[in-house]
Amino acid sequence: MAAEPFWRETRDGLQIAVRLTPRGGRDALDGVETLADGRRVLKARVRAAPTEGEANDALIRLLAQALGLSRSRLSIVSGATARLKTVAVEGAPEALATAAAHLAAS
Repeated sequence: MAAEPFWRETRDGLQIAVRLTPRGGRDALDGVETLADGRRVLKARVRAAPTEGEANDALIRLLAQALGLSRSRLSIVSGATARLKTVAVEGAPEALATAAAHLAAS
C-alpha cells in the first residue's frame, strides 16, 4: 500500500503540510516525515529566525523556487506561528501534485 501524500488537492490547487525548522543553518527541503499521529509532512529548514514572519517568508520563497512558481501563488493558510504549517498553492491540482511528488526527493 502506498503511503499517503503530504499534500491534499483542492479545487484551487494544493495544500501542502510542512514541518518548518527556523534557524536551520541553510534553506533546504529535507524529505518527508511521518508524524506520531500518522500524518505525513514535508520537512523544511530555513536560515531565517521565527520573528516578524521572516521564517514564513523564507519558507514561501523556498517552496516557490522548488515548485517553479511565483511566490504570489503560495500562502500559509494555517500554522503561521507554529512549526507545523499548511501552505496553499494556487494552480492546476494535477500538475501541482506531480511537482509536489518531486519535492519529497529533494
